[in-house]
Amino acid sequence: MRKTRIASSLIAVSVAAATLLTACGPSGNNENATTTSGTTPAAATTTAAEGNSGGEDTTTAENNTPASALAYDAGTVLRMATGYNSKETGLSFDAEVAGEGIQLADGNTYHTGDLKPTWVEVQNRLNITIEDKYQGNNSTKEFEYWKAQLDQVDMVSGTASLLTENGTAGALVNIGEYLDSMPNFKAYLEQNPIVRLSITGSTSGDTKGAIYFSPYFDGVNDIERMPLMRVDWVAKLLDGDGAFAADASNTTAAPVYQPYMPTSGKVEIETVKLDGSGTETVTKDYDTGGNIIAKMNDAGAISGVDAVNMLRTYIDEAYNGYYGTTRSNLFVGQNAAWDADELVALLRCVVANPQTLNGTDSIQGLFSREDDNNQRRVDMFRFAGSLFGVRGLESRSDYLYVGTDNKLHDARQEPEAYAAMDRMNAMAQEGLISKSFIDSSKESSSTMLENDMGFMHYDYNQTQTVLNETKLQKEDGEKYMAAMVPVAHWFDGSSDDGVYMRFTESWRSVKTDGWGISKAGVGDDTNKLNAALSLIDYAYSPEGQILMSYGPDAFIMTDADGNYMTFKFNGTDMPMIAQATYDELWEKASGNYTNYARKYLGSTLSFVKSQAFEYQCTSEAGREGAGYISTAIGLGTIKHPELALTENAWYTSVPTVLPNTKTENDMIGTFTELGAKGKFGQNKDGENLFVNIICGGYTGEGTSSAEETITTVSDAWSGAQYLALKQDAWQRLVNYYNEMNG
Repeated sequence: MRKTRIASSLIAVSVAAATLLTACGPSGNNENATTTSGTTPAAATTTAAEGNSGGEDTTTAENNTPASALAYDAGTVLRMATGYNSKETGLSFDAEVAGEGIQLADGNTYHTGDLKPTWVEVQNRLNITIEDKYQGNNSTKEFEYWKAQLDQVDMVSGTASLLTENGTAGALVNIGEYLDSMPNFKAYLEQNPIVRLSITGSTSGDTKGAIYFSPYFDGVNDIERMPLMRVDWVAKLLDGDGAFAADASNTTAAPVYQPYMPTSGKVEIETVKLDGSGTETVTKDYDTGGNIIAKMNDAGAISGVDAVNMLRTYIDEAYNGYYGTTRSNLFVGQNAAWDADELVALLRCVVANPQTLNGTDSIQGLFSREDDNNQRRVDMFRFAGSLFGVRGLESRSDYLYVGTDNKLHDARQEPEAYAAMDRMNAMAQEGLISKSFIDSSKESSSTMLENDMGFMHYDYNQTQTVLNETKLQKEDGEKYMAAMVPVAHWFDGSSDDGVYMRFTESWRSVKTDGWGISKAGVGDDTNKLNAALSLIDYAYSPEGQILMSYGPDAFIMTDADGNYMTFKFNGTDMPMIAQATYDELWEKASGNYTNYARKYLGSTLSFVKSQAFEYQCTSEAGREGAGYISTAIGLGTIKHPELALTENAWYTSVPTVLPNTKTENDMIGTFTELGAKGKFGQNKDGENLFVNIICGGYTGEGTSSAEETITTVSDAWSGAQYLALKQDAWQRLVNYYNEMNG
């Protein structure tokens, strides 16, 4: 068995902030690569594999992963109804991916029905046998499929709320009872107390401290979604000496959107210096420059050329020449300080100048990744929260957030959320949101960008900026990258009048999916139970975290002696992917790390996904924009929820799941209009009232105005009862936390 020294340091980065840096290039091209002392792990030491009864210490010098005390027979079969949202992203290859056989970078050929490399390796390291029972559904549907036949599976996918609810009802194993025999999982939870609270299913009685699922992290303690825009278009419109001129342009629509920011006075914003060396204060001087929306609205429908020149003049005057002739930095620079009004003004300029930007007579402003997929369409209202200072629209749990009063609030029952949707609807009426979004067509972001038809959307950095390499015409200077989080008016309790600052609620924590152990499935079979628990525990070990992110060692770059080649990621040595892996992910997944990992390697399906692999696959433009945001977060000019119970409760990240009792969950289950299949669904084939308001305003019985909608949600749809039940659970969780910490 090969030894490793890297593992002990790797766990630190897996639980630390994974904010993207700008210093490293793709795997195989990193001049700062180093060889790690020690070698890669070949297999895990388990009591089952060695036939050990569990009575002796099986941690060896050859493997520094703590050995579990959970004994099971070698070859124990685990029936796994687990995967990620589709048949293509399960434990085994489906025909769509494997066809008649597919050879991967490890040199092996895989066929339909074969386990993917990660799960072959899991079998080998843990000495178990996996029987794939996954039906290829999303987590909600997969659990619903098996709910009445849980005796047929040993582990099952589900949403965190479903797994906790059914665990509370007695259908799933309480993993919390076995933590003392799961050293890796226990250590992870001890290092991350908010994670522990996010998966706590009970705070009292015999099941106090119960855990009914293993949490999934797509990165942790890091920004998740961010604004993305065509920065070359911003530069074309705003930069340079003299006035903007064009042979042709369209006319802006009759104004509907009204000012959000002040129309007079001054607002001071702390921003990062252009060179990233520190912070400085930038002043928005409305007395001198006016409010750009108010000025444009007074002018009415104007030519695209006039709109651009009006915005240029505003930037020069309101910022007292701070941005010079590189006015695009207001939006896309390290020292960006843009707000919602300035974005709307820019969108008016973009939509009215297609002749300059894409050579046609039409261009779309804001768009979503997949307009026929509700799971992506809801990103539009999430972005609205960032633009207009509204909490709860990008919550880890439904639409809940912790207020300054340390009580839970539900965005669906608050006027601020509907005011934000009204503003988005005004943008839609002006044609600043894509027609395909409004019409729910099958247009996608890749088509938008490939055809130079779309300007901006709100999404994940790596998967979307990779389009710079595959869709955009780089020889024309096209560039799509992350832009700074906007300035908005937030009421965080620090001032009665609120504060103008940058804040993102899109902060990585426990995701809403996980895997549970079926109590009926494992039954009285201690072998099955211990094997399932050991699988979970191993996934949180240093070696297990690498396996679940990178896949087997064959996909990782090593030297002639089998040592990992590493690079610095957040100050810690992390493995580099093999050159063959890097080439293959471009060949098979067009550079999309997540699609490649899930479809071909079988990794990142659950447990802990390190951002280190994903970072190596991020385009240069992706690293640039994310690097600006990383610097801003590090210097404190972008604030975010904390994975802790903070002194100012407003900054506390709401747990992904709250410990409601079975009786409470049964009652919540009757509030169908508030559930996943109700009026505020975020699943792929659901519907969402916030999205509907953005597209068409208020319609329908009980939802003909913001006020009526709030009343309907609170009363007719039982929102007030729902919030009261969630608040009770939150208070019990706070009490439990305080008890745990003396």
